[in-house]
Amino acid sequence: MKILRLILGDQLDQNHSWFNEVDENVTYLMAEMRQETDYVKHHIQKITAFFLAMRSFSKELSEKGHNFSYYKISDGSNLQDLEKIIHKNIEITGAEKFEYQLPDEYRLDVQLSSICEELKIETATVDTEHFYTTRYELKNFFAGKKQLIMENFYRMMRKKHDIMIVGGQPEGGKWNFDHSNRKKWKGTPGIPKELGFGQDVHKVVDEINKADIVSFGEIDTRKFNWPTSRKECKETLHYFCEKLLVHFGDYQDALHTEEKFLFHSRLSFAMNAKIISPKEVINTVLDYYYENKSDIDISQIEGFIRQILGWREYMRGIYWKEMPEYAQLNSLENKNPLPDFFWTGETKMNCLKHSIGQSLEEAYAHHIQRLMVIGNYALLTQIDPDEVDKWYLGVYIDAIQWVEITNTRGMSQFADGGIVATKPYVSSANYINKMGNYCSNCEYSHTKKIGENACPFNALYWNFLEEKKEHFKANNRMAMMMNLLHKKDKEELNKLKERAHDIIAHPDKY
Repeated sequence: MKILRLILGDQLDQNHSWFNEVDENVTYLMAEMRQETDYVKHHIQKITAFFLAMRSFSKELSEKGHNFSYYKISDGSNLQDLEKIIHKNIEITGAEKFEYQLPDEYRLDVQLSSICEELKIETATVDTEHFYTTRYELKNFFAGKKQLIMENFYRMMRKKHDIMIVGGQPEGGKWNFDHSNRKKWKGTPGIPKELGFGQDVHKVVDEINKADIVSFGEIDTRKFNWPTSRKECKETLHYFCEKLLVHFGDYQDALHTEEKFLFHSRLSFAMNAKIISPKEVINTVLDYYYENKSDIDISQIEGFIRQILGWREYMRGIYWKEMPEYAQLNSLENKNPLPDFFWTGETKMNCLKHSIGQSLEEAYAHHIQRLMVIGNYALLTQIDPDEVDKWYLGVYIDAIQWVEITNTRGMSQFADGGIVATKPYVSSANYINKMGNYCSNCEYSHTKKIGENACPFNALYWNFLEEKKEHFKANNRMAMMMNLLHKKDKEELNKLKERAHDIIAHPDKY
């Protein structure tokens, strides 16, 4: 039987069981499509990385004997539409059966189901074999429970998959070493330069530009440093183990003007495109840790594993539990537009200048920059979560909706009303100053609340609590903040609100 198998751009797992044997009756279909480049405006590095990774994947498997029908964005025969391309290739190959791996984005899941309903040949789906969990495992785990708590899910995952478990208990005597993962980096220990690959990608970028694809952000076409092949991704993983893991946990939340990547692995794109699996990453890191236990504290490894085994799987489970309604949630009724400086990085607020500027330059920012700097500002200024979603989905190289929307609309913007987070992640300037040196050379003073040189975050914070107090009056985790708000001097609060309203009305002035 002749079979046509579709592979999406984020399904680049060469170890999938589909490829265990070469079958001359099977054709693998891949396409770079305007459908995927245009549904949101993407960073140029993100588009480039996906095209490079897809091409590397098809090339390597073709060299092993697998049949591929591959359409580049520039091919004249590329119909740029998934349904049309599938129909065309069924006709070309004479396929009697169409198969695809289950997508991780809801919109593609719906589209492919719809396409298959109209096909006149047999169809079938298979799992991507990537995640530790199935689509609805989290939903079933929390069935009947009033609240979703990630820590409970994380502990279950550790036990189920026997990861850092000794005699049924967590290795090291604690499940979570998060309190050890909040150090401020002050110049030492030294940070090894990120592993770069210096690829010349000007031909791919030329193809993207000639196709009139609208993008944004910066790219050095002569020295593209993100790993996009299987070999490069494995090198990045081993580099992380050998050079960065030893201090990862300590400084995973740190902020610094001179360091963009700190001790982070830069593996998120590789994993989210499925070039490398979370199981391979965790097993490799654990093996390295056990071989070097005398040199690496358990808090470093647990902090890393928690992000992958815990948070990453948790967010994917939330996505499939709550979609499609989740994408429309706006519990705080925020409606303000995204400021222009989100597209330029041109702001006098040093923390935002560095975090947004880095995002535009590198298509990357680590989780605290995304959550407690950019996301914090977006929530305090009450920006429409639809606009925040689009920006985050477009700007980051690792952003695919299943992981982006739950982190952005959920944890960052509290638009889901508390499904992901039990309270909004907002702070004044004090937290940002505590975690890094952004405040030290800023035009604004992090210690001042009122006045022209007072940090905007301070006024925005108290204004947010005041304006949203009805939303939080029954939230036990906000009780302390609500109590402080209630005790606030009314005259001072009015001045803070006046300044906050000006910041919100004229964001690009600040």
